[in-house]
Amino acid sequence: MFELSKNILEKVSFDKTLFRKELTKAVKWLKPEEKALLMIWCLTTFGHQYKDVINEVYKSVVQS
Repeated sequence: MFELSKNILEKVSFDKTLFRKELTKAVKWLKPEEKALLMIWCLTTFGHQYKDVINEVYKSVVQS
């Protein structure tokens, strides 16, 4: 599931709304250790472009 999530995020990275939607789904589906790995990967790969989205999604998932 982790690798699938990465592939999907790479494919939708051209659109901020799609990226947010797919990242939210991925974070809800993944195991806790995979969530942490995905966050690190996202920040490394897309941090320059979507750092605000990544932080927002992870913050909202942690609170719920």
